[in-house]
Parts: sequence; C-alpha cells; structure tokens
Amino acid sequence: MANKNTWKEKLLKNQVARFVLSAGMGFLVDISVFYLLYHNLLTQKRYHFFNSELRNSTVSLVISYSLGVVVNFLITKYLVFAESKTSSLQQFVRFTLVAVIGFFANWGVIDMLIHYFHMYPPLARPLAMLSLFFASFFIHKFFSFSLSLRHHAAGTGSKAGN
Repeated sequence: MANKNTWKEKLLKNQVARFVLSAGMGFLVDISVFYLLYHNLLTQKRYHFFNSELRNSTVSLVISYSLGVVVNFLITKYLVFAESKTSSLQQFVRFTLVAVIGFFANWGVIDMLIHYFHMYPPLARPLAMLSLFFASFFIHKFFSFSLSLRHHAAGTGSKAGN
C-alpha cells in the first residue's frame, strides 16, 4: 500500500511519456479543428488564395495544424523540456521551423493518401500525423530545446550508457 501511485509518478517523470501526452493534446486540437473545418465551416470544395486554388482539405490542414503546433509547443515547453536553458523565443522559432517542415511532410502524406489511395480526408489526417510522430520527439529534443542525450537518460530515469 506504500507505493500506491508509483506507476503514475514514474509515468509522469518519463520524458517520452510526457511528450506523448503533449503531442496527443496537439493531435486532439489538430484533428478536432480539421474535422470541424472540413465538414462544417469550409463548405466549398476549393478556395482561391493569391492566384492559387486550394482544396478544402488543404485549407483545413493549414489552420488545424497551426493551432495544434501552438498547443503542442506550450505543453512541450513547460511539461516536457522545462529544463531547457534556451530562450523561449529561440525555442519557439526552432519548434515552428520543425513544424513547418513537418507540415509539408504531412501535406505530402495526406495528398498521397487522398489522391492515390482515395482515402477519406479526415481519416488520412491522423494517419499522416502518426506516421511522422516518432521522429518529432528527437528533433524537438535536440534541435528545438537544445538538450543532449544525457538529458534524455536523466529524464527517463535510466543511467547514461545503458
């Protein structure tokens, strides 16, 4: 009875678990907004922006992805990589740079799923996101928040070199 909350405490001390939680919250915001925009707010199949024609799914992705990035950054900054000494502005710029690259990767995967596999766009969106999730932890850890492998080992409760 003495260690009743041990598994919860261990889970919350685990940096990867906290990152999954952070990314999950960003994912929920992104998917929810994407679905609402795609089905309820953006009623046209195509929109014209600056001499370009964009599909409903593309406009929905730009807006939902941006909101998800902001939520993900805030949670990641304060709950996952709080020990980072890098300035908040530099963290946000780096995080956003990674997110922009991730956006184009997501866009490419979604476009392929919709047009080549004829997948329903609200289903293609989470599949694209999940396919790119695992790389983002390490990219944000080492680039956005400038943390080393030593921080990773310390954050998960293991010793360096194991």
